[in-house]
Amino acid sequence: MKQYLKVKMPDLTEWIIPVEIIAKDHAKVYADHFDSFEESLKDTLDLFTSDPFEVEDWSRNNMDWDDVKEYAIQLPYIPNPDLYQTGWANGEIEVVELEI
Repeated sequence: MKQYLKVKMPDLTEWIIPVEIIAKDHAKVYADHFDSFEESLKDTLDLFTSDPFEVEDWSRNNMDWDDVKEYAIQLPYIPNPDLYQTGWANGEIEVVELEI
């Protein structure tokens, strides 16, 4: 099974990015510590598989959205009507003027 990093954006859209893309970025940086890029990548994938925090840490502190956006897949939005009462009672509201 393939691993993905799932990100919820401020606009509430959710995206997944293959962990392999993040691992390749990490492996490039540390390739000098190994005999080959492939060895560095294998080591990185082992690390990322054993400790998901490392995926999150590397992606947030060493990569930008521009580095992953071409690989990102937007997940479909599935509304949850059970949360509508909470939104109605506690959600962000404002009065607006519109011409419809």
